[in-house]
Amino acid sequence: MSKRIFIKKVKLFKFFDHREVGSLARIFVSSLVLISFFYSMPHVINFAKNKNNAFENKSKTVLAYTLKNGSEDKDINEKLLNEQDLLVDIFSLNNLETDTIRLDASTIKQLFDDTNYRLKDVREKKLVKPVALTLLPQEIKMIENTKERKELFIQIVLPLVLKENNNIRIDRKRLFSIINKSKNTDLEKKWLERKYKQYGVISRDLSILKIRIDEIPVSLAIAQAAKETGWGTSRFAQEGNALFGQWTWSGEGLKPKDADKNQGHKVMKFNVLQASVRAYQRNLNTHSTYKSFRLARAELRDMKKPLDSIVLSKYLDEYAATGEEYVKVLQKIIKQNNLKDFDDAKLLPDSIELESLI
Repeated sequence: MSKRIFIKKVKLFKFFDHREVGSLARIFVSSLVLISFFYSMPHVINFAKNKNNAFENKSKTVLAYTLKNGSEDKDINEKLLNEQDLLVDIFSLNNLETDTIRLDASTIKQLFDDTNYRLKDVREKKLVKPVALTLLPQEIKMIENTKERKELFIQIVLPLVLKENNNIRIDRKRLFSIINKSKNTDLEKKWLERKYKQYGVISRDLSILKIRIDEIPVSLAIAQAAKETGWGTSRFAQEGNALFGQWTWSGEGLKPKDADKNQGHKVMKFNVLQASVRAYQRNLNTHSTYKSFRLARAELRDMKKPLDSIVLSKYLDEYAATGEEYVKVLQKIIKQNNLKDFDDAKLLPDSIELESLI
């Protein structure tokens, strides 16, 4: 590069000499060339850096607008949102239990047997025992039989996902009740204000809130948890109850072993598995990257169709850096393990009460 620049400058000076241009003019023009060169180099370097970073994926962050300095909510394009408001219920759930007991795999299996909690029965009767575990067993990665390991993982995660969907279903029913009223009570108004904050709707637009307060298909949630944790065997799942690999810049988390030293993100850590599931659902229901996912889900609702995990998984190509390949893997997990059998399952003992909420 420097040799070519030098040759060009020599030719330029010869050009000036040939035409007997004054020395002052030669100095001015050559200085201008050098200044232009050094001025343009930083822009060229920055362009190259930005080009290399164009495919950096940040959609697994808990919420787009809570990272580092924050960013605007693209759905409403307004002021920054407060992380404490967005995640207050997740933080409170996460702080409920810090000294939980980790049961071993054999004890958990015995617990499931004692309560007659079997996936075969769930597939047939669509009823799930409310056995909510707080930690994954460390021995799950030592279960050599792949089918047994997968079944145990599904048995642990399934009640957690159903419980969070139930919570969302109750909120959704209350929201519809408020929308259908001509006048709301002070208690209802306070509830709305809380939900606006939790779901990042600063505009207080009820139509946006209605789209965001909605369930995640059970089969999709289980498939993502299986993919992100290697069916419960990953370090993040074992040490941090992180079922969905979500990132955080400000919260407690685990640093990836191969992470760049300059990267400030960590994988979000939870005290209990339930908090991880709630954070995951809040992520899909608020993150700007998943706006198309939410709109597709709303369209299925409008057409009175079930929330099809195969259809909705197509809108999660930005959840991982592998893009379309990630979607294919999710769909393969759903189909090979017949996870859609659990989409219409109900959690006991509240299943009868919640059956007509939507």
